[in-house]
Amino acid sequence: MRAAFFVVRATVPDASKRAAFDRWYETEHLPDAAKAFGVSKAWRFWSLDDPSLHQAMYQFDDEAKLNAMLKGDALQELVADFNRDWPDVKRARETLVLAQEFAK
Repeated sequence: MRAAFFVVRATVPDASKRAAFDRWYETEHLPDAAKAFGVSKAWRFWSLDDPSLHQAMYQFDDEAKLNAMLKGDALQELVADFNRDWPDVKRARETLVLAQEFAK
């Protein structure tokens, strides 16, 4: 059983809105998504190369659990919330399966 990941990349072009977006994602969206998705871990990142790029990553136990989430209502509800609160923030989504993990 290999871990699977759901990745959401958002572009927040207006620098004056990034702090509010960061607070909203930290206090509302990430906790709500992690709970609704039933994930084992979740992360958020800001790009060091382009400060407008934000990425969230959700880890699922396996591909079947990721696929079930993608077909469920929780994702659509969270997308609607995001669109309501951040209509000008464009997003892209990607799904990944773990190919290898290396720890020293």
